[in-house]
Amino acid sequence: MEMVMLSEGFTQVLIPAAALIGIGFSLLQWYIVSQVKVSGDSDPNNGYQEKLIEEEEEDGVDNVEVSIKCAEIQNAISVGATSFLFTQYKYLSVFMGVFSIVIFLFLGSVKGFSTKSEPCTYNPGAMCKPALANAAFSTIAFLLGSLTSTLSGFLGMKIATYANARTTLEARKGVGKAFITAFRSGAVMGFLLAANGLLVLYVTINVFKLYYGDDWEGLYESITGYGLGGSSMALFGRVGGGIYTKAADVGADLVGKVERNIPEDDPRNPAVIADNVGDNVGDIAGMGSDLFGSYAEASCAALFVASISSFGVTHNYTAMSYPLIISSMGIAVCLLTTLFATDLFEIKSVTEIEPTLKRQLVISTILMTAGIAMVSFFALPSEFTIFNFGAEKAVKNWHLFFCVAIGLWAGLVIGYTTEYYTSNAYSPVQDVADSCRTGAATNVIFGLALGYKSVIIPIFAIAMAIYVSFSLAAMYGIAISALGMLSTIATGLAIDAYGPISDNAGGIAEMAGMSHKIRERTDALDAAGNTTAAIGKGFAIGSAALVSLALFGAYVSRAGIESVDLLSPKVFIGLLVGAMLPYWFSAMTMKSVGSAALKMVEEVRRQFNTIPGLMEGRAKPDYANCVKISTDASLKEMIPPGALVILTPLIAGTLFGTETLAGVLAGSLVSGVQVAISASNTGGAWDNAKKYIEAGASEHAKSLGPKGSDPHKAAVIGDTIGDPLKDTSGPSLNILIKLMAVESLVFAPFFAAHGGLLFKFL
Repeated sequence: MEMVMLSEGFTQVLIPAAALIGIGFSLLQWYIVSQVKVSGDSDPNNGYQEKLIEEEEEDGVDNVEVSIKCAEIQNAISVGATSFLFTQYKYLSVFMGVFSIVIFLFLGSVKGFSTKSEPCTYNPGAMCKPALANAAFSTIAFLLGSLTSTLSGFLGMKIATYANARTTLEARKGVGKAFITAFRSGAVMGFLLAANGLLVLYVTINVFKLYYGDDWEGLYESITGYGLGGSSMALFGRVGGGIYTKAADVGADLVGKVERNIPEDDPRNPAVIADNVGDNVGDIAGMGSDLFGSYAEASCAALFVASISSFGVTHNYTAMSYPLIISSMGIAVCLLTTLFATDLFEIKSVTEIEPTLKRQLVISTILMTAGIAMVSFFALPSEFTIFNFGAEKAVKNWHLFFCVAIGLWAGLVIGYTTEYYTSNAYSPVQDVADSCRTGAATNVIFGLALGYKSVIIPIFAIAMAIYVSFSLAAMYGIAISALGMLSTIATGLAIDAYGPISDNAGGIAEMAGMSHKIRERTDALDAAGNTTAAIGKGFAIGSAALVSLALFGAYVSRAGIESVDLLSPKVFIGLLVGAMLPYWFSAMTMKSVGSAALKMVEEVRRQFNTIPGLMEGRAKPDYANCVKISTDASLKEMIPPGALVILTPLIAGTLFGTETLAGVLAGSLVSGVQVAISASNTGGAWDNAKKYIEAGASEHAKSLGPKGSDPHKAAVIGDTIGDPLKDTSGPSLNILIKLMAVESLVFAPFFAAHGGLLFKFL
């Protein structure tokens, strides 16, 4: 019996409606966050400083002066982050312009810039638009993806810097109020990004369709440029932002905590503003661009494979839009899930923070499973065929339900495993903290072992998702499995962005001289945020593995490779080189952070030694100089790692051909996932081991403390080693494996026509 399917007209309304609801909900959350009672004198020069001046809730704890100070610090962080991103975007606009020309010239030359229609690649009986059109539209899609990715990162940063001081001030009323403010702000970013990504993709497809008409093969091939643009910007955002934030963080910690015995975020520390700016440009703007890139690529991979399957051949618009309908359902599910944290349950104590954030993951996964079932039965025909490397695979609609669901649940498994290995509530991190008794060396050994061990369960989860998805629906199954993992992106981003906002809130409380009680509350928010940030990175890496495998499959199909034979020397040399790339890339990013941190340490030491009265609090440090060191270092150092990732597929495909490039992609995927998970989790564990000792919440923790003790200093050293691992190299690696795969897919027609120059002459 044929199911009642959604009509094309209803689908055309449903997708933009879901995106607009997402944008509306994020604006509502932003409006609620902005409603902070005003008192005291307003500053006409700053649009939102005046709203930060609140009446004191706890008598005798703080006063209006402290509130004004919070507003000043927040303004300094906001100005620093904005100026850095604008400078970075100037560099990236040059890259966008140059790379657009490269895309157009490479793809246009496939048929000698011909304007004649060609027989379709997968359906030779039909005629498709000329290669020159594909070159032009791929370039436009690349630019749109780049701009959307940049906007995602920038808006996230603006929201975070708008909310950080508000969270600090709300902490005076209690931990529950502060949590809701930070979480709502994270939700603004999550929903804006998910909805913008969906809306721009939907509009782009419909505008391109005006030219392409019935040529869906050409249409969705050119749309892959959207994913390439998203990930290109994400790479530079993650690497540049990561170098900025970690140079400042390492410099501030090593001199401030270890050498001078002053607290974290102490206003006497010259690197403290640069450190807080870094949280926004790396952990917020970089992460926003990264997850947008994953979403765009997963959608593009699924749409491309669907366009050469029965959906595309029969022009079934609703079934073709299945990936976009999943994302639309995701926005609705995440909206309901957010209400559980902000409106239905109230946090009354510090111990409730982490369970509330974890509950968000579980609720969204359960609700989304039901949502996927509905979408699968109403948006898909009961039986259809999927393109499978030249053959057609018969698939039923419930097969696709299982593909999306297993991706979704694999994401939850990865999230919970990450939490177990990085939260100080469990034994792995407590063991790392305990190892600090005997110094930094044992701490480093335990931390590295933890990171390697934490790879096991996520890899099994990813492997299982790949096997089930491919068995049920070939490469299309893997692409929508990745989309399943990313379907609750709005909730994932909300709990991820919550971390840096809470971190900034704690920094502002310390710098403004607020009471110890308030700092304790912000520290509790921050510790939970650290774990959720690690969970977010786990999701990003897991989805990147599935996305890049789906893109790899699409590339193999588009390049006309019949099979990838590991025994072929062409493939095997590619495999070896590809497996090496994550190590080369990590070496570059780690050394960049190390070099920048070296300059930062020297500058902080210089200021402590030469500015009279700085340690006593009688003189102000030169914050601007430290901000400049981080900015200059990150802009200069982000170019070599970026060039490595962008140029590798172009060089491998042009000189060595499509098969060697297939080996490079497979090798980088297999080794990159492992290195990324272990790096992120090692860094997260070291950070939380340090926080475990600082909080002194248990007898065991108290025996290792207090701040300034030898075990604490050993923990700080571990934390500083872990900083570039968890916030620069680890998160950037998932972009490396995705970006190389999507770039290879976009340039596949060129490589198939003109690649392998070296082997032609040998």
